[in-house]
Amino acid sequence: MKKAEKGDFVKVHYTGKLDDGQIFDSSEGGQPLEFQLGSGQVIPGFEEAITGMAVNEKKSFRIPAEDAYGERDERLTQSFARSELPPNFEPQLGQVLSLTTHDNQTVYATVTDVNDEAITLDLNHFLAGKALNFDVELVEISDQPSQGGCGCGCSC
Repeated sequence: MKKAEKGDFVKVHYTGKLDDGQIFDSSEGGQPLEFQLGSGQVIPGFEEAITGMAVNEKKSFRIPAEDAYGERDERLTQSFARSELPPNFEPQLGQVLSLTTHDNQTVYATVTDVNDEAITLDLNHFLAGKALNFDVELVEISDQPSQGGCGCGCSC
């Protein structure tokens, strides 16, 4: 029976949970996640766990924070004066903002504090600093993507 290896395109159904049992993502009720092993399309710990699995095999595993989205970096939490914001912008606690950097990269920031003088933005990934627990089932192994292109599910 074929085992998934670097270079293979795989499809997996998965449910991701935090240590407290809260589900943060799942393919349940939808299409399986498709990616190429070794391409860096998913976090390294996830890719490592899928490598060596066979079709229809199920597995549960835990990825420590450092092998997932890394530890939180408090330097990525910054306050900005309200006067620096667009005039009609009313930030809401927990709101996720899409920002463009000086080199045209898109980054996401979560509003973590709002007061009359300033807002505080957290640019850490929302899963940074958290261990991730996954229940997965490998549903397909192929030598090419099912939708053409790069295998990420897009139409490139």
